[in-house]
Amino acid sequence: MTQDGNTSAVFGKWSIREQTLDYGKRMLVMGILNVTPDSFSDGGSFYTPEHARIGALGLQEDGADILDIGAESTRPGSERISADEELSRLIPALQLILKEVKIPVSIDTYKSKTAREALRFGASIINDVWGLQYDPEMADVVSQYGAGVVIMANYTDAKIFERKGDIVSDCLRFFEKSAEIAQKAGIKANNMIFDPGIGFGTDTQESLTLIRSIPRIQNEGYPLLIGPSRKRFIGETLGGVPADRRDAATAAVSLFCRENKAACVRIHNVYETVTAVKMMEALQGGENG
Repeated sequence: MTQDGNTSAVFGKWSIREQTLDYGKRMLVMGILNVTPDSFSDGGSFYTPEHARIGALGLQEDGADILDIGAESTRPGSERISADEELSRLIPALQLILKEVKIPVSIDTYKSKTAREALRFGASIINDVWGLQYDPEMADVVSQYGAGVVIMANYTDAKIFERKGDIVSDCLRFFEKSAEIAQKAGIKANNMIFDPGIGFGTDTQESLTLIRSIPRIQNEGYPLLIGPSRKRFIGETLGGVPADRRDAATAAVSLFCRENKAACVRIHNVYETVTAVKMMEALQGGENG
């Protein structure tokens, strides 16, 4: 993003409707809650509204700063569903969750119809895995509600975004295009956080490169959310470790993100990452020491 005008973000502050989240002092932790039958890690675990409510309260108790709810799996090979099907899964759970959780709620969707309904019910953030480039109405919906938005780079469909160079350059090109869309819709810079799209069309080495490049990407004006949780690149790096044994490695990646001043990490096992960060702060003599 440019460093002036509507696309100039004030690093450290994320505006989400009536709230401002401060990631300048410490990295935020976004907890994942999938109300789906088929997500790669926790599919089926929180499929009923009551299980989703219990799961949401658990993530909050474990220290999540934000709750991210998804009602459609985006794992490789998953089938897309209609907005109506997505809403039928999402809204009953969202209504229960919003009555009890105190932390902001994000909705993982690339459909403007789903986003509009979720924001109408009280969600604060839209986490778009197509970075406002799939649904032409998404940016207008986010702008209308003054919502926070996670703009994720996605390299899985050349008809939407064609790769041309190395992964970091492609990521920056994707972000630039999305930021232009956001600006035209009136989305303010401080409403935006960017996700480099770990695992969405990237191989293991490219995923590692993106994470190593956090300082470079943020220096271009894009505060970053990193989503490493239990992903394939971890399993392949560790010689084939299955998804249910990747939480310690996910926490290690989260610590690396913290040390490189990422704005946020998006993870399944909130407790393990939050406690790892607290121990790191204590050892370094931080505010928890």
